Amino acid sequence: MNNKLFSIILLSYYSNERIAKVFKMVSERMESENIPFEFIIIDDGSKDNSYELALELEKKDKRVKAYQLSRNYTSHYAKFAGFSVCKGACATSIPDDGQQPLDTYVEMYRQWEKGNKIVIPYRVSRNDGIIKDFFSRSYYRLMNALSVVKYPPGGCDVFLADREVIDIINERIHPINTSTTVEVLRLGYSPVFIPFHRPKVKSKSRWTFRKKLKQAADSFYTSSNFPIKLISYLGFLSFFFSFALIILTAIIKLSGAKSLAGFSIPGWATTVIFISMFSGLILLSLGIIAEYIWRIYEEVKDRPGYIIKKKEEDK
Repeated sequence: MNNKLFSIILLSYYSNERIAKVFKMVSERMESENIPFEFIIIDDGSKDNSYELALELEKKDKRVKAYQLSRNYTSHYAKFAGFSVCKGACATSIPDDGQQPLDTYVEMYRQWEKGNKIVIPYRVSRNDGIIKDFFSRSYYRLMNALSVVKYPPGGCDVFLADREVIDIINERIHPINTSTTVEVLRLGYSPVFIPFHRPKVKSKSRWTFRKKLKQAADSFYTSSNFPIKLISYLGFLSFFFSFALIILTAIIKLSGAKSLAGFSIPGWATTVIFISMFSGLILLSLGIIAEYIWRIYEEVKDRPGYIIKKKEEDK
């Protein structure tokens, strides 16, 4: 292994028009900075000719390695796959849409040369529109408030990991219902954070709402025990509320009153309301517990988080 080699993992998904362009920009910049690198293309189950173009690029330049996943696993699992095959002393990922400036890759590498094991560039601004920006900021604030990981302001998608960290990711972390960002933030290693302004891009995002929702849920449940604690809090609250209601009911009955503060209290209405309320709490609690049980079930099945297809020459 080259002890200075920088592994750059391209997350390719329907990227046939972008692969050559991204590689050209990366190679020119790395060469100008005298940074030795390998360019790993992970095709995330594209149905177009993205992988074929990646293989052609691999034949033209020995620094390029192309792999294809057996289906679309989404970008975080493509990152896990890239880490499993990279040979560099440090590694990072790069999107194909230009949202991550190349300056941040040079800065990450320079920080790594200073001995930092994890380097994370984070967004200080984004131009996705008022609504998307609001939900993005709200999501990271919620995660920081309720989970054990602490995201930098504005959030992050890319990070550089030293070989020591890469080996931990490959050997100790099971890539199921999680994300690379959460797992790296949980490892410690005193990460260095680099601010950057994310440029506005015109390309349409292939990160659909459904994928975003699943990733948000996976990140939350894998890094937070708040939902389980919420059940306990609701249980205590329900207990004290019920206890207070019992005392209040006993007082009303013993006093012979038919109303409370001017409101009549028909027995059947009160009963139906409280049965409905507590039934809702029970169903909510079961749903939260079921989320964790399902994730435990997925873990014990020990299925791979991703599958890299064999190349023809490897068969």
